[in-house]
Amino acid sequence: MTRRPLAPMPPKNGPRYNEFIASPKVRVIDEEGENLGVMLTAEAIEQAAEVGLDLVEVSPNADPPVCKFLDVGKFKYEAQKKANAARKSQKTQEIKEIKMRPNIDDHDFEVKMKKVFDFLEDGDKVKMTMRFRGREMSHTQLGLNVLQRVAEMTAEIAKVEAHPRTEGRQMLMVLAPK
Repeated sequence: MTRRPLAPMPPKNGPRYNEFIASPKVRVIDEEGENLGVMLTAEAIEQAAEVGLDLVEVSPNADPPVCKFLDVGKFKYEAQKKANAARKSQKTQEIKEIKMRPNIDDHDFEVKMKKVFDFLEDGDKVKMTMRFRGREMSHTQLGLNVLQRVAEMTAEIAKVEAHPRTEGRQMLMVLAPK
């Protein structure tokens, strides 16, 4: 019994190329970027092979699909490099937390506010946590006043995403940059 060589597997990710292109007719663009028009897929694959390149589907959703004469390995490599560069330049938004007490001193408040402004300018959200200890729980209005003061001071550069709410012995408020 003779074994036939297995046909190559179709690409799982990335563009379809050469014999994996499903469409019978394709619009072809050569290696210089010139439009060769619509032709049969088999004919286009032959022309690409003559030049020593692959026929790569660059726009599969067009009618007919657009294919280009390219080196498929180089094309995949450059697409991967582009995706990595996009991922690297992407800024993720973090939530920074600032903790305060209801009877905070003026200077301490200013220092905390300086940090809040730094975080908001960096594009991060800020979670303001007001901690209550002992008898301070009966004076939650003091903590609410401090958080409202924070909201007023940051009104130009931030919006209140979550208004002050009490959870157990603490009061929370979330600020997001505008």
